Amino acid sequence: MNRGVSTIEALIADTAHGWRLDRALALAVPTISRERLKALVSEGQVVDAAGLPANDPSRKAVAGTRFTIVIPEPVAAEARPQDLSLVVVYEDEHLIVIDKPAGLVVHPAAGNPDGTLVNALLHHCAGQLSGIGGVARPGIVHRIDKDTSGLMVAAKSDRAHEGLASQFKAHSIDRRYRAIVAGRPNMLMGTIDAPLGRSSANRKMMAITPNGKRAVTHYRLIKELRGASLLECRLETGRTHQVRVHMTSIGHGLLGDPVYGRSKAVHRQMLETMGFHRQALHAARLGFIHPVTSIALAFDSEMPGDMQELFTTLLV
Repeated sequence: MNRGVSTIEALIADTAHGWRLDRALALAVPTISRERLKALVSEGQVVDAAGLPANDPSRKAVAGTRFTIVIPEPVAAEARPQDLSLVVVYEDEHLIVIDKPAGLVVHPAAGNPDGTLVNALLHHCAGQLSGIGGVARPGIVHRIDKDTSGLMVAAKSDRAHEGLASQFKAHSIDRRYRAIVAGRPNMLMGTIDAPLGRSSANRKMMAITPNGKRAVTHYRLIKELRGASLLECRLETGRTHQVRVHMTSIGHGLLGDPVYGRSKAVHRQMLETMGFHRQALHAARLGFIHPVTSIALAFDSEMPGDMQELFTTLLV
C-alpha cells in the first residue's frame, strides 16, 4: 500500500439488499458520506473480495457482500495550504480543535475556492489531515455555517476521523450553542423534535418536512433581554441550519439571520446601527471522547465581541 493510503472494510447489511451500492456502502460505513463513496466507486477505489473494482455506484447491492474501500491520501490540487490565522484550542497528533470566527467558510466550494478553514488547516497541519473527507474536505468531520462562530474539531488521522464520526452518528457529542433570539419562549426550557430537509420552495434553504431527517434541539433560557432572549441550544442531532430553522419554527428566530430570521423593526434598526449582519449563533461548547486515547475532552468558548456587544445592548 502506498504511504498515506488507507483502507476500510465494508459489509453489506441484510437490510440494504437491493439498494444502490453507494447507498448500501453509506449504511455500512457511516464515517464516509454517500457522495464521497459514489466518487470512490466510480474511481475504482472500491473492490470486492476477488479484488475486482465495483465501478458502478448504481449497481444493486447484495447482502453479505464484502468490499474494501481504498482511501487515497489527500491531493493538494483541490485545496492549497494558506497561512491564515487560526485560534487553536487544543491539538495533538490525532486531532485539532479550533475556534472558528464568523465569516470563515469551512471548506472550498463554488464561490469560495480558497481562504477557507480547510486551506488554513492544510497549512497549519502540514499535510497531517485525514483523507476520509476527500480532497475538498480533508480532516473535516462536521461543519458549522460560515456566519456562525465557535468550536469545531478536525481529524488529523483516519482513525480519529472514524472515531469522531461514530460519536457524531451516535449523537454522543456534547454540542451547545449560544443563540440570541427574538422574543421570549413561553417555556424556560423545551425540546423541538422536527425533521429537517431541503425546502421544496428554495433548495438552498432547509425546512421542517415530514420526509426529512430527524432533528432534535433542546433549549433553555439563560437570560431574558429587551424583546429578545439569550438561549442555550443543545444539539441531539446536527442537521444543516438546525438551530436556525427550529427556533424560527416556534416563533423565535435568531436575530440577524438573513435567511430565516424575521427581526422586528426595532431590532432591524439596532442591528443595522451596530453593523451586525449575521445570525446571532455561537458554538460555545464541544465535548467528546478522544477517539484514540479514550479520554473525555470538553472545550468552552466565550461569545465573540460582536455577539457580546449585541447581548449587552439588549440587556434590560
